[in-house]
Amino acid sequence: MTLLGVTDIAKSFGERRLLAIDTLTLSAGQSYVLTGENGSGKSTLLRILAGIDAPDSGHGLYGAQRFDWHPYPDWLRREVIYVHQHPYLFHSTVADNIVYGLRARGVDAGRREALLAAAIAWARLDHLLATPPQKLSGGERQRVALARAWVLSPKVLLLDEPTANLDAESRRQTIDLLRGFCAAECTTVVACHDRDVIALPEMQPLHLADGRIRPRPVASD
Repeated sequence: MTLLGVTDIAKSFGERRLLAIDTLTLSAGQSYVLTGENGSGKSTLLRILAGIDAPDSGHGLYGAQRFDWHPYPDWLRREVIYVHQHPYLFHSTVADNIVYGLRARGVDAGRREALLAAAIAWARLDHLLATPPQKLSGGERQRVALARAWVLSPKVLLLDEPTANLDAESRRQTIDLLRGFCAAECTTVVACHDRDVIALPEMQPLHLADGRIRPRPVASD
């Protein structure tokens, strides 16, 4: 069943046409890996799906409900979460960063505490709670950002290069969390070049080339 779909999405920057996507459909409960050359528009596509950027034209469907980007509907922002390649963390505490979205949504304190405990356990962050966010490593920051997204129970999770520039152990931990998200009742799209993520058996391939979604080319040795 299609959860999120977009049609006739076009995006240009000056004279350059970056995206010209006829149709893209994301099914409920599926996980996708979005590949493409640097500059092909992967991040732009994710940001459009999340309502951070607007396309020049096109419309979308969430379930049976049509939407567009002028403005992107507030109700859909609660369903779609985007995690940047270099996630911003507030200079407060790890816990405050995780519950930020819950507090913004008006979730009561008791419920916030229960969800915070679950997110900390899920992302295995107990040992980092006393560490100032600005002193976390890149991999630790990514895990906090994933916990901050996970705690909101998004229906669509969009991840931009979540394993880029991480050491081997941080990559392994992040991929483990991605698989946890993939197993949940959540549609996940991961934009990346990471062969280990691309090779995950649950990942459905999406390849962006010449502004369109095309079959992914077979990798050569």
